[in-house]
Amino acid sequence: MQPTFVLVHGAFGNSFAFAPLQAELGLLGHRSVAVDLPGHGFAATYPDAYQAPQDAERLAAAPGAIKGVTLADNAAHLIRVLERAKENGPVVLVSHSRGGATATAAANARPDLIDRLVYVSAWCPVDLAVGDYYAEPEMAGVDTASLTLALAGNPAELGVLRVNFRTADPGALAALKAAFLADGTDDEFRAFLNTFQPDENLDAGTAADRARAATWGRVPRTYVRLADDASLPLALQDRLIREGDALTPDNPYDVRTLPGSHLKWLVDPAPAARLLGELAPPTG
Repeated sequence: MQPTFVLVHGAFGNSFAFAPLQAELGLLGHRSVAVDLPGHGFAATYPDAYQAPQDAERLAAAPGAIKGVTLADNAAHLIRVLERAKENGPVVLVSHSRGGATATAAANARPDLIDRLVYVSAWCPVDLAVGDYYAEPEMAGVDTASLTLALAGNPAELGVLRVNFRTADPGALAALKAAFLADGTDDEFRAFLNTFQPDENLDAGTAADRARAATWGRVPRTYVRLADDASLPLALQDRLIREGDALTPDNPYDVRTLPGSHLKWLVDPAPAARLLGELAPPTG
């Protein structure tokens, strides 16, 4: 039976940005579905203060629907998608960036629904919770301070992480481009920025949500390294691979590498589509 690629976005993302990749997969004869996690896509909040002319004060205080959404909510939603996809044949679960935490939680709970896990520069925490890796040496070069230039409101008061991706602040825009799409044109960068939603939930998981050998560890898995990623550096990607291999040495990662930044594989998706096609289980 033909496999289904289930695609899971990262922070502030949604299914929309996967459209070019899905087109390439479709032209190669592959079936795919892009997931909107709870509070994403058409369920996202776009306060009227986010529209031009922006009202910074109201934007910083407007409520967001994603408040209170947890990693467990994300995983439960993804599992429901996987259950439906599995009815039609093998499932390849592909996650990007923060979406890897959701994929890991789903694989911890229901490894029977997944025929292959694919992480594309994604979080697959093993030794630490996701948030704790930011204090590790591999993340030392990430310019997290400059990224706060676009922050809107106090996350502790709002209950959401809100970023003004429609900012005109040249410093904030430069920081975002350097972090996510330094190898793209300014137009590509702004186009991608306009697919982002302003709000993200605060729960990236705890130590209890790390990969488990007995469940997650028995699913065949691939890690696609993004060689020029500045937001999830190659050193951190390699550390996550090593930790996963140490957890289940009899089921190590199949490691692949694509050139480019954190978002380049979605802006120029043909190489990624070909790579994913190579990972599809054989049809029968």
